[in-house]
Amino acid sequence: MDLQEMRNQINELDQQMVTLLEERMELVQAVADYKKEHGLAVLDRNREGQVLARVASHVQNPEYKEIILESFQALMDLSKAYQAKWMDSND
Repeated sequence: MDLQEMRNQINELDQQMVTLLEERMELVQAVADYKKEHGLAVLDRNREGQVLARVASHVQNPEYKEIILESFQALMDLSKAYQAKWMDSND
């Protein structure tokens, strides 16, 4: 496989990831609405720990584990920031 073919495959994966991230953010927004309606805080450390443990258990190549966990932590941090902004703007 040449470089362009590898880049094309990465582009295809990126598109799939965008679609999945949009679906995830729709659910994040719904979670924010639920938390607001029920007086719950944005941060749920227990849930974050569960997510990271679940993700770690799915990583098959140990070489990628750290970067995948860091990616999910960043994703959760961005999701929390979005939830806080969404909850504040929808009073």
